[in-house]
Amino acid sequence: MIEFSQAPIDRSPWRFLMPWKIPFFVRLFRHRLALVGTLVLTIMVLGSICAPLLTKQNPETPNLFLTLSPPGPNHPLGTDDLGRDVWARLLYGGRISFLVGFGAMVIATTVGTLFGAISGYLGGIGDRLMMRFVDLLLSFPAIFLLLVVLNLTGGRASVLLMISYLGLFGWGGLARIVRAQVLSLKTLDLVSSARVAGCKPAYILFRHVLPSALAPVWVSAAFGVGGNMLAEAALDFLGFGLSPAIPSWGNMLSAAQDYIVTDPVMILAPGFAITIAVVAINFIGDGLRDALDPRSRIGMQRIG
Repeated sequence: MIEFSQAPIDRSPWRFLMPWKIPFFVRLFRHRLALVGTLVLTIMVLGSICAPLLTKQNPETPNLFLTLSPPGPNHPLGTDDLGRDVWARLLYGGRISFLVGFGAMVIATTVGTLFGAISGYLGGIGDRLMMRFVDLLLSFPAIFLLLVVLNLTGGRASVLLMISYLGLFGWGGLARIVRAQVLSLKTLDLVSSARVAGCKPAYILFRHVLPSALAPVWVSAAFGVGGNMLAEAALDFLGFGLSPAIPSWGNMLSAAQDYIVTDPVMILAPGFAITIAVVAINFIGDGLRDALDPRSRIGMQRIG
């Protein structure tokens, strides 16, 4: 009898994230816009982190003798209405805006993924009750709750409160997506075999079901960062966001609205920064969607 050797099959639920086994990152960076977005976003994030190396100005120190100064050697983008350096505020403001965007994304992604996965796997009355809660959350005018919270905290939000607020009110849509994925995956033969073998429900969910449902989670997380940054900037502009003393891109836009004609750099600098960052993040999201979708043009390309 002739025996045929068979290579061992990697059954790790995280195998699709291992670039040395499945060339996920090769597919991702074949998406040219995703590559451009990654480079641009990396430069912007590093510029914000290395802000003390790129400017010697304090972004929060006013100088009433230099209000609305034009761009010059000491102030590359000029100063604002309080004499604060616009370039310094732009760099340090990126820290706050990116922190809010990524921090709220982590909260929303974690809560939405777990909630949707548990709801879809439970099924029955538990699933219906959990989804009705999601429907209530998505239909609730969250701005009213924000106003109540802001009144209790002195009229303006802290960075931690802003991250928590955007994260805890931004996971409903993702929960629905994950639930739909889990509902289809829990009927697979692999899951049925695990039940017959006596595996605990939590083990089946987190070992066999949830890892296979994570593809849309990464895409949603990428787009969520940009959405959170826009939401934070909008709340700042409306006067419901961070304290005006905090150098964020939204606060810079809010402070510059009275100087659009006389000093356009004040509003163009943070406006371009937000636009470029969000566009770069959306490019990455598009690349993730194509790389994780085997039916897409990039996902179907032969990897050499």
